[in-house]
Amino acid sequence: MESPRDELALDRTQVKKAAQALQAYIKSSSSSQKLFQNEGQAVFLLFTHWKIPKKEQTIRIPLPHGVRKETGDVCLFTRDEPNMTSEQTERFYKKLLTERGFKNVIEVIPFKVLKTEYKPFEAKRRLLGNFDLFLADARIRRRLPSHIGKHFYERKKAPLSVDLESKNLARNMELLIQGTTLCISNKGSCCMARVAHSNMTADEIVENVTMAVSTISTKSATTGRNIKIIHLKSQNSVALPIYTSDLSHLAVVEEAQKKAHPTKGAQKRKRENKKNEVSEPITKETEKDEDCEEEIPQLVPIETPTKKPKREVISKKGLKKAPKPASKGLKKTVKDKKLAKKTTKVTGHVLRRKAKTN
Repeated sequence: MESPRDELALDRTQVKKAAQALQAYIKSSSSSQKLFQNEGQAVFLLFTHWKIPKKEQTIRIPLPHGVRKETGDVCLFTRDEPNMTSEQTERFYKKLLTERGFKNVIEVIPFKVLKTEYKPFEAKRRLLGNFDLFLADARIRRRLPSHIGKHFYERKKAPLSVDLESKNLARNMELLIQGTTLCISNKGSCCMARVAHSNMTADEIVENVTMAVSTISTKSATTGRNIKIIHLKSQNSVALPIYTSDLSHLAVVEEAQKKAHPTKGAQKRKRENKKNEVSEPITKETEKDEDCEEEIPQLVPIETPTKKPKREVISKKGLKKAPKPASKGLKKTVKDKKLAKKTTKVTGHVLRRKAKTN
């Protein structure tokens, strides 16, 4: 039985028929004649999966025949060089690319210019529409999402990282510019990659398609058997099928998913088995510890009190009243003196009256 990572077997004659039919449709359509004369209309590969992938993935695909023009449509974000202005850093990196043997002309934007000149929303939208591919220095790539905005990721034009300090800089840049990328989403079963344009010959389209399918089937996080159908299409044309998977591949994909992600019942069984394995040595160790504890003699017995000690009851007779505060006693003595004075006055007056009457 073939391994699930084997490359998909494409029928080259079927791919060539689809490419020729697509070119004939683009020539006949009146709306796309102007595009066909200038640079050609883009040709895409549409992949449909049996199962929705559980993780997002971006696959870089090198192509034998370039998809883009040699000049323009490419923008490079670079870091700010110390002790240099933005214009000087732009010249520095353009000179570096020419010295390393990179001949294509691209737009260089330093990080400082991106933060200042492209801060408004309209400027970011204009930048997004002016270029087809964005590259970024690997040293500043993680700082870009907060400055370029979400529209770059929604339009699938997220900057691709480039190591500007590598020795094979020119070769790496050409592979990125002339190649393509496939963004596999975990929100649906379909994904699409640009692999050619209508100005190419049918043989060149076939070579690009076979190269793209082989790299995607090998580099994909899911198995190659997860691909259900592959279509070839342009922006406005009908999707032409070039590959259809066998129904037996679905069973292979399901088995692979079960092995990678077991069911809840299997997970519970594994947990119980682990607990039993851990509990067995623990019980043996505890039995040994208990035997050791029994052998040790208790030299000093520990007495535990059976009854609580009685509290001493104090009789009421033994209690004495607390003396009253001195301040109250002083007040009472003053009142007693006043009363004594009044009584003495009253008695003298009464005695005089009695004497007169007598």
